[in-house]
Amino acid sequence: MPSKSSRRRLERARRLISDFLKISLELETTLSPLVGVKRKEREIRVLVVGLDNAGKTTIVKKINGEDISKISPTLGFNISSLHLNDYRLNVWDVGGQKTLRTFWRNYFEKTDALVWVVDSTDVARLQDCKNELDVILKEEKLVDASLLVLANKQDVEGAMSGRDIAEALGLVSIGSSNSVSVSSSEVLSGMTSNSSKRRWRVQKCSATTGDGILDGFEFITEDVGSRMFTLD
Repeated sequence: MPSKSSRRRLERARRLISDFLKISLELETTLSPLVGVKRKEREIRVLVVGLDNAGKTTIVKKINGEDISKISPTLGFNISSLHLNDYRLNVWDVGGQKTLRTFWRNYFEKTDALVWVVDSTDVARLQDCKNELDVILKEEKLVDASLLVLANKQDVEGAMSGRDIAEALGLVSIGSSNSVSVSSSEVLSGMTSNSSKRRWRVQKCSATTGDGILDGFEFITEDVGSRMFTLD
């Protein structure tokens, strides 16, 4: 049983997370009248989630050219902006600890692309990873969001392949046989067979070296751009 001091620290952390959520929701309410401006300025809202220790924050910092030598677990969320292919990506990086996952739904509103980060070396929690992703993909607010799966830590020996991860997450099985393609670099992409017709991509990457990250985010600009800004 946790000690009294541990319980107090946990309670303080929960209050802090609650305060973060209130601030983020107030920010969303304040900016809601500017939704029309979003399309004009070619902005894309990206939500980065996944289990704890998958490398989400490291990936976001790496693609923004920030220092990744010291990374702490995310308690709450981080917001950053990235300019890519004439688009502005507003990236929300949300903590993945088990106690925080119930708060994920607070960030689903107006999300254009979902980035699901997977630790390719964590075979033991792959089923847990699939279960959490399954829950998210059923959310109505994310029904049209593009899905990018970043198979992180490919620079570590023993990392699972992109195909293995796609199969473990059920992406290959939910896409029809004609909708799944594999490139020479083992990038898997496809479209779900349900009514949402969600496009997805599994991209191998390394948060420490940066390999594959930009390719993944370019998929987001291509897919979301084709859906939202084709008439610009």
